[in-house]
Amino acid sequence: MRPFFYPNTLQHKVNAMEAFDVVVIGAGLAGLQCTRMLAGHGLRVLLVDRKQSLREAVHTTGIFVRRSLEDFELPAAFLGPPIRGVTLYSPSRRTLQFDSEHDEFRIGAMGPLYERLLKDCCAAGAEWLGGTTFVSCDATPNGSAVRLKTAGVEQVIETRYVFGADGANSRVARELGLSENTRSIVGIEEIYEAAESSGPPRLHCFLDRRIAPGYIAWIADDGQSVHIGVGGYPNKFQPSAALDRFRSTIGSIVGLRGARLVERRAGRIPVGGILPVLANQRGLLVGDAAGAVSPLTAGGLDPCLRLSERAAKVAWRFLSTGDASHLADYDGEPFRQQHLARRLLRRAYDLAGYNTLLEIGCGLMRLPIGKQIARHIFFGRGKPDELAWAAAPRGGGGKLKLARGASR
Repeated sequence: MRPFFYPNTLQHKVNAMEAFDVVVIGAGLAGLQCTRMLAGHGLRVLLVDRKQSLREAVHTTGIFVRRSLEDFELPAAFLGPPIRGVTLYSPSRRTLQFDSEHDEFRIGAMGPLYERLLKDCCAAGAEWLGGTTFVSCDATPNGSAVRLKTAGVEQVIETRYVFGADGANSRVARELGLSENTRSIVGIEEIYEAAESSGPPRLHCFLDRRIAPGYIAWIADDGQSVHIGVGGYPNKFQPSAALDRFRSTIGSIVGLRGARLVERRAGRIPVGGILPVLANQRGLLVGDAAGAVSPLTAGGLDPCLRLSERAAKVAWRFLSTGDASHLADYDGEPFRQQHLARRLLRRAYDLAGYNTLLEIGCGLMRLPIGKQIARHIFFGRGKPDELAWAAAPRGGGGKLKLARGASR
């Protein structure tokens, strides 16, 4: 497994007038992972986020798939019980059951996990600037001058390289002249504790254009908490109203009487696939900013972790040698070709614009070939990927460790 965390020690915040090798904008999973890896190899890294606390405004449901659970040392303390089953609901609520012999999913407590990973970043030598917004990024002879604003006061940070980990609507991408996401859905969900479940831990996925045009509605129930959400194209539905409508129909699956609403999340999810132009000599994109989300399922945590490893490896080599040819290893076009089938399936799903067609599609999933495709979508482990870079802790000689990974 690839190491995921460093010792749990928090250092002091940054003296923001200093210069850095890398400034990372955005402290989601991608930004934290890249920061940890780069700092662990001796680069001076500043991590910036508009939030003061990383428990605030979490956007992801936090479902880690088996690939991530097997390939990364995710701490069990931040993961819910394993989920092995999926129930798919057609628009008429006919069900298809899919069960695996493996632990396929676990839901992460993302706020506490982010805070833990931030401590690990600081222990690796990174510096942290929370409650700070990214304003602009101007080219300099040695890299970029990054303009930031903290508590209404602007400051300029000199850096050799910039990582844009600032989400689907990336301002860093615009400033650096890199590709931008043009296709996205919006999702909204509520998290409940002490809900009454109708069975063991399970994911429930609902195909219904009336509620979730262009995506799904879902219930993620791991026995400890229940996530209830809807997603779709923003110009085709009103998310809050759709969630209210969906919640009113699921009483036979999960009982909310007496349950505690503990959190409400919302966010934008890119579904156009990994972007073509991800890097130049001033910076690169990771996570949602890079489109590192499955175009079909909109699952983002596993591709986020894997692309973050690639990004850190490429940036470290470029900054260590000054050889810009290393940036060619972070070209988005090969990734887009690898995910062509999923992008085509996303197009096909978009074209099936009526519930009648979705009902027919669900019927086809009852056939042997349909079941096989559905099981691959939900449980597919993927093919072995090329060697991916895993960071070594400080004191490990600063050498690269290579570990074999797997892609979707």
